[in-house]
Amino acid sequence: MGKRRHSTSLDPTPEQSSPRERARWQAAVEPLLNSQSEALWRAHCDAVNAALLERWLPTVPCARLLKTDLWDEAMGQGLYPLLAERAADVAGIDFVPAVIAAAVARHPQLGAVLADARALPFAAGAFDAVVSISTLDHFASSAEIEVALRELHRVLRPGGRLLLTLDNLANPIVALRNALPYSLLHGIGLVPYPVGATCRPRRLQSLVREAGFEVRETTAILHCPRALSIASARRVRRTATAQAAARFLARLRRWERLAQLPTRYLTGYFVAIHARRP
Repeated sequence: MGKRRHSTSLDPTPEQSSPRERARWQAAVEPLLNSQSEALWRAHCDAVNAALLERWLPTVPCARLLKTDLWDEAMGQGLYPLLAERAADVAGIDFVPAVIAAAVARHPQLGAVLADARALPFAAGAFDAVVSISTLDHFASSAEIEVALRELHRVLRPGGRLLLTLDNLANPIVALRNALPYSLLHGIGLVPYPVGATCRPRRLQSLVREAGFEVRETTAILHCPRALSIASARRVRRTATAQAAARFLARLRRWERLAQLPTRYLTGYFVAIHARRP
């Protein structure tokens, strides 16, 4: 099935993000785009997210699908190949121009639009599905998450699906990270870009329902010890063969078995929700 660039944008200029906010994000992420040190870790993240989407997205391709940021596609293969199999037309937004440029360079058929999830430049009911992978947890407040959820509801057609992940505040490590100053975490190299507001699973379910969605399933993903795994991935990428790197990724994936346990929300770094617009 041929893919085409999306053409439903009404205004390519973000209406909510300020020039200062965009400049801050541009400065934070641009150095990362030129580095390959995270390539193996990004491959693991893509695999975990893809496994979730393969389970939740319809196998019969839909007409139009929106992805709410392009970080995955800018930093690695991303999720676009899978999304292009599940939708005739895939659009993606980001409010950082450098991220859009990197994503489109890797995936020329991706319909990329400079936009903000809090003020989407698309018509009501324009999409059959929305995939939002750790996008809304970069806003400064819970109120902004609520605004974005209402926007996602608006651009979905009745019966459309929302597949959403956010930082999981029920995980003690995520809770500690969010409680500490960003300047401290960034200074010691633990957090490469600004951390935003997020919530616990039950609160997120409530926010999604309040935005007008029906929640169909909730789970937690990315269960490996994150800081240790990232450091190990960097070392393996520098020193190991391709076969050893593949074995390392396979070992990381085994941590996802923790999603089957009642303690999933204590170990998962992201809470994931599958919802439907009635």
